[in-house]
Amino acid sequence: MFYWVMKRIIVGPILNLLFRPWVKGLDNIPSSGPAVIVSNHLSFSDSIFLPIVVPRPVVFLAKSEYFTGKGFKGRLTAMFFRLSNQLPMDRSGGAASSSSLTAGMDILNEGGVLGIYPEGTRSPDGRLYRGKTGVAKLVLATGVPVIPVAMIGTDKVQPIGRRIPNIRRVGIIIGEPLDFSRYEGLEDDRFVQRSVTDEIMYELMRLSGQEYVDAYASTVKERLAAEKLAGRKTPKPGADTRRAAVRISTDSNAPAPGAVTEIGRANSSDEQPPVTDDAAVDKGKNAGPQAG
Repeated sequence: MFYWVMKRIIVGPILNLLFRPWVKGLDNIPSSGPAVIVSNHLSFSDSIFLPIVVPRPVVFLAKSEYFTGKGFKGRLTAMFFRLSNQLPMDRSGGAASSSSLTAGMDILNEGGVLGIYPEGTRSPDGRLYRGKTGVAKLVLATGVPVIPVAMIGTDKVQPIGRRIPNIRRVGIIIGEPLDFSRYEGLEDDRFVQRSVTDEIMYELMRLSGQEYVDAYASTVKERLAAEKLAGRKTPKPGADTRRAAVRISTDSNAPAPGAVTEIGRANSSDEQPPVTDDAAVDKGKNAGPQAG
């Protein structure tokens, strides 16, 4: 009920009026039966604009952090995501991620439409990143069609870190369904899972026109965060340079660059310099044989 009210009466009309989203390929969404919608992920608002334009209810797998917040704000956020047809997705891998995929499989077994972002997280720079194989496991296990969707311009509406969106048009391109029934019985094959995932990402790249990066977005985000943290600890150019300054002497008697200065020897002008081995050899040669 809450989902329908938000979509048809409150949020939907407001967003359609302000952002005027344009849609291509809406007829590629099946009118009935299970299906998986896979989309690129540019902004938090992707999960708002896409369900509004799709006529059928879409259940999204959202990151589990949205459901585990503390305090009043955290509980309110978790309630909103649950009421808006979103399920927690644990992205840590292993048994936790498998449990999340099982919840998505239940939606498909009930004939529903499941929405997944194969990249696993929002793109840090607007490019398309390598997909994770969780979507392939779901698709191969259930045999449902895959509907590729390209979100256009949502990163300009609500960039990462921005709470209040910019008012501008967004676009949604819905591609033709992808059929992976040729891999029936091979759902546990890792090479097949990677092949299916890469085929999905290629279609998203083709629809969205994004540059593709063969790396996980989460890995790139971690590297960028580490570089940012390191940058904060590094002193800015010119900061506190007095301690590292070197005073250049103007004394004419100062040793020339590269000269060796002996420490602890009196600096008397009448003291004779030490005799080197070469000088001793020359002295011996000049003295000649002694008289007997």
